Amino acid sequence: MTTVVTQQIVGPGELKRLSPRFWLARQTQLAIFWGPVFLASLVLALLVNVSAADLLPVVVALLACTAWLVERGRYRSWGYAEREDDLIVTRGLMFRHVSVVPYGRMQFIDVTAGPIDRAFGLATVQLHTAAAATDARIPGLVRADADALRDRLAMVGEAKATGL
Repeated sequence: MTTVVTQQIVGPGELKRLSPRFWLARQTQLAIFWGPVFLASLVLALLVNVSAADLLPVVVALLACTAWLVERGRYRSWGYAEREDDLIVTRGLMFRHVSVVPYGRMQFIDVTAGPIDRAFGLATVQLHTAAAATDARIPGLVRADADALRDRLAMVGEAKATGL
């Protein structure tokens, strides 16, 4: 009898999740886009005297609900873990992506925030390496947590790069 041992990159419960504020920010973005689209479809359905136009608001509402469900799944799929030698970032709803970024390979770290993220006190940490394929980003962190993560990663990355 042969026993196959598989090693998980990150054990269960070790991943840190995004802030719940990130989900509120994404819902706000969805409302900003789909609200006017729904109102325009409603006005169009009322103005046009074609029976098929009555279905337009229903179709737009279904599309908005689908977009909401997809965005909810994307929010739940994000996670990251700081390990001894590297940072792991997971994401992806249909296609799961796991990025492992060694601390010694990091070149620089950006912390950015758009207008909606700033309104919710959020930021995105973007890690850059020499290879574009290993770049990773962690959106939806509380601004203070993003700054603290940037500082920790920069300190550990500098130590790993110099061989300390």
